[in-house]
Amino acid sequence: MDRIICGDVGFGKTEVAVRAIHAAASAGYQVALIAPTTLLAEQHYHNLQDRFANHPLTIDSLSRFKSAADAKRAIERLKAGGTDLIIGTHRLLQKDIQFKNLGLVIIDEEQRFGVRHKEKLKSLRSDTNLLTLTATPIPRTLNLALSGLRDISIIATPPAGRQNIQTILAEWDMETIRDACEREHRRGGQTYILHNDIDSIERIARLLQDALPEQRIAIGHGQMRERELEHLMQNFQNRHYDILIATTIIESGIDIPNANTIIINRADKLGLSQLHQLRGRVGRSHHQAYAYLITPNWNTLGKDAQRRLEAFTTLDSLGAGFLLASQDLEIRGAGEILGDEQSGQIQQIGISYYLDLLERSIAALKNGETADFDAPRSAIELGVPALLPDDYIYDPQERLVLYQRLAQTKTEDELQDLSAELIDRFGKLPAAAKALIARTRLKQQAEKLAVEHISMNEHETRIRFADPTRINPEPLLKRIQSEPHRYRLNSNTAVTLSHPDAPDLEHRLAEVEQLLAEIAPKPNKP
Repeated sequence: MDRIICGDVGFGKTEVAVRAIHAAASAGYQVALIAPTTLLAEQHYHNLQDRFANHPLTIDSLSRFKSAADAKRAIERLKAGGTDLIIGTHRLLQKDIQFKNLGLVIIDEEQRFGVRHKEKLKSLRSDTNLLTLTATPIPRTLNLALSGLRDISIIATPPAGRQNIQTILAEWDMETIRDACEREHRRGGQTYILHNDIDSIERIARLLQDALPEQRIAIGHGQMRERELEHLMQNFQNRHYDILIATTIIESGIDIPNANTIIINRADKLGLSQLHQLRGRVGRSHHQAYAYLITPNWNTLGKDAQRRLEAFTTLDSLGAGFLLASQDLEIRGAGEILGDEQSGQIQQIGISYYLDLLERSIAALKNGETADFDAPRSAIELGVPALLPDDYIYDPQERLVLYQRLAQTKTEDELQDLSAELIDRFGKLPAAAKALIARTRLKQQAEKLAVEHISMNEHETRIRFADPTRINPEPLLKRIQSEPHRYRLNSNTAVTLSHPDAPDLEHRLAEVEQLLAEIAPKPNKP
């Protein structure tokens, strides 16, 4: 198994991991759970100890919180097979870590790890099952999943009572920030303020303390000692502070339901995945949560930063992590499948064409064949909207899946089955959806004849063939000779068909399909 579990923060990814741990450990295998930070690893350790308190599982942890002597004993137990579940950070990747019977590796917050980290974990044992948990897969991981090289499951159903997090884009203004903190304080909640610059974090804290003298403010960052940082987070969780000003150390997994406002300073410097993770620190209760993205003047931002922020503020619905990851893939590129780069544009080709080539290669290899990249791909323009309207299928993720399934149909039977499924699930097909089905049917027919392009409008249809073509030219030449007012040869590889008696799309399509059927090469007689 090599499966990605994609779901927003608080949607239940950890619950899936808990059940996988129980299944693997019950079958006699060891399980390794790796988290990106010491705080998150320790949180998992304590939560899983409580969860499996009534089960005969031996659970241990490896992190910087462990003394050298305790760590040595934990490593020895792991090697001897005395530990069923080991939880840790990058410490689990070091050479002195050995397992007796490793069966499952779980990576939490996958987007925080590098390629070599993840491949090192997987190489610990050749037949190890890998379960990856993430809210927003990095471009390389999402690309591998969409390409069929890894499996992916999406948890799209939010917990009962969960509300969308209201996202506000604003420039730095002390009055706005003070109002946000005071509103949260009045309803008994707490506020995160992310300021990812240790050199100036204390100055920001003083400014806020002057503006909010009645609120208790704490500072947290990665240069603090582990125990000090752990103590700070526990105090914040226990409501000893009203505001926590911190760097991105709060990004990973710390669950504080009472914190329902987050203010992210210089949001333009953060990636989509980071922004989504940070926004997910709030909104874990039934209260309305708020996320403020503080940026410099919009016109001073780079184009990529503007695209990231536009995507992020637009996709603020529950379960938007997968869609944000898809936007990230388009903005940053897919990276390398066999290399170390986790993002980067596919130069000269483009992501869509690259994914198409990859899909065809994988499909051919699965069938024991060699991919034919010279096979023509037909472009079809009907002159009318051909799509699945959002008022027909409301869920954008569902529309993406159906577009992909539609593009993968190869026969008329497959197309009819999918059309029947659409009617059964969503009701009568609107005109645009009918046009999309018709375009797909015409595309299937055209590609068998090496037709490069079909362009249709209400008056005529222009058909351009590949060179060499696969058609039988005799029926076409007969039509041109017998009906010169309707058929004309534009070049050696293009013909135009006029539609004086075809008032609607259905009739025009019927005429073109009939022509393509006539010029299709006849099968050789035995």
